[in-house]
Amino acid sequence: MNKKFLPTRSVNAVWHPCTQMKQHENIPPIPIASGHGVWLYDVDGNGYIDAISSWWTNLFGHTNPQINAAICDQLNKLEHVMLAGFTHEPVVELSERLSKLAPGALGHCSYASDGASAIEIALKMSFHYWLNHNQPEKNNFVCLQNDYHGETLGALAVTDVAIFKEIYAPLLRPSSTVPTPDWRYASVGESPREYAQRAANELEKHLQKHHAETAALILEPLVQGAMGMGMYHPEYLKLARQICDNYQVHLIADEIAVGFGRTGAMFACDQANITPDFLCLSKGLSGGYLPLSVVMTNDTIYHAFYDDKTSRAFLHSHTHTGNALACRAALATLDIFKHDHIIETNKIKADYLNQITLPISTHPKVTDFRNCGMIWAFEVETKDPAFSEKFFQAGLKQKLLLRPLGNTVYFMPPYIINEQEMKLLADGTLHVLNSL
Repeated sequence: MNKKFLPTRSVNAVWHPCTQMKQHENIPPIPIASGHGVWLYDVDGNGYIDAISSWWTNLFGHTNPQINAAICDQLNKLEHVMLAGFTHEPVVELSERLSKLAPGALGHCSYASDGASAIEIALKMSFHYWLNHNQPEKNNFVCLQNDYHGETLGALAVTDVAIFKEIYAPLLRPSSTVPTPDWRYASVGESPREYAQRAANELEKHLQKHHAETAALILEPLVQGAMGMGMYHPEYLKLARQICDNYQVHLIADEIAVGFGRTGAMFACDQANITPDFLCLSKGLSGGYLPLSVVMTNDTIYHAFYDDKTSRAFLHSHTHTGNALACRAALATLDIFKHDHIIETNKIKADYLNQITLPISTHPKVTDFRNCGMIWAFEVETKDPAFSEKFFQAGLKQKLLLRPLGNTVYFMPPYIINEQEMKLLADGTLHVLNSL
């Protein structure tokens, strides 16, 4: 069948995520035929810079030769074997290497396929830890205002994004919410650090009253993604770690979106020099290639489950846990970080993009232009309820894949983006701003 009919076939057969399908009556999905580097190409040969890394996953470009080769090599050896009672070299090596990279002593890796599944593992592990320590009353969770952790029921219960959560509220276990440290909420004259300290004080007040029934605090370190890339000072992470320690509450760091260099360090927690009790990773873990997530934890938590009784074991499982192909993609991704000095190179690229986006940051329609590592965001002053879709469509005409979150426009490009492509991104975005 002709590829030009692909959008129609897709609408008829595929229930697309995060989409009101009726909108595709007027705006069909874009049929992508291929990708190379930061570029995606549709069936007509039109190219688009993937400025959001295909939902924040793609670190080193589409059809990356090194990751491709690793997957092809593994494909001729072993594609998958269940990890219950079996093991294989890629999952062992990946676990060992992640342990060396992660903050502190996080040496035990539990794998799943996606970010929400990793959150489910961390929540269940935390609860089960306290149960194994004869503290079953510690079964509640605290999250940050505006945090997003996924859309399975457990993850959604600790998410504070109304459009995803409200309709499913009857299905969800209640959780508590404490104020966000996002510096956009600071008072006039209050610095990001000062506001982070004030937000941490509110966390402490909550745990003073509720620590006996609280299993864990879960948060997105440094950048809250789905609610408009809210950014905050690392001081909050440092204080949150201390407060959780003082009140015997676990700290779950959801670095699904911000891990692997996005915030300027390998992990966001590194910037506060803290170690969470659970570190959740996905998205960039496999370079954006294959579904893979992991929860890393410490010896103390691991040994709470180590027993002759099966009931004390963590029996949570996924069919494709530790998939060999996905693990090889992840190992190739880590190789690129190591050999190409990505963290250092990204700092140079971030400086350049900050320079060339000065006309955007000072644009009369723009507020709160901000940057953290390889993430940029700003708000556009508008009352147009269709702003997001209009900006998206106008961006495509400038060869840019941009998908605003409400009136928040953000860049999260692959790390391999070069100066010419960054200039296209900056100039094209400015053109869209001026046209709307």
